[in-house]
Amino acid sequence: MEISFVLNDEPVTVNVDPSTLLSDLVREQLSLTGTHVGCDTSQCGACVVHLNGDSVKSCTLLAVSVDGGDVRTVEGLSTNDKDLHPMQQAFRDNHGLQCGFCTPGMLMSAIDLVKHNPDPSEAEIREWLEGNICRCTGYQNIVKSIIAGAAAMRAAS
Repeated sequence: MEISFVLNDEPVTVNVDPSTLLSDLVREQLSLTGTHVGCDTSQCGACVVHLNGDSVKSCTLLAVSVDGGDVRTVEGLSTNDKDLHPMQQAFRDNHGLQCGFCTPGMLMSAIDLVKHNPDPSEAEIREWLEGNICRCTGYQNIVKSIIAGAAAMRAAS
């Protein structure tokens, strides 16, 4: 089946099997491996991308459902290492990652949170991240990073 959508601001047309998951399409056919798959059951959140501006778990979303949509992966947050998205910079500055496996999903979820709530409290951040699992950091620096990233995003707009 042929589908067309915008991926990280670029139009894409691809042929996919109707049972192909969005995470598989992005990683295997389109070679954007920043979106991670940790569980295949929508539990860990490593696969979060934005679909039409909202965070979704791509490991349980059929690729055909994005036909005509707008998808952004972690690769679409910045164009180079010098001009990181404010949330990426905040994660870097505040040590919001350890092994890095959950980081793409955390970033995408955090940016969506700040879109809905520009100045989230620590409790609101922790509640929003309930669908994202980190097995390394204990979340302290992730929360700190999101608070800093939210402030930077407010300042940038």
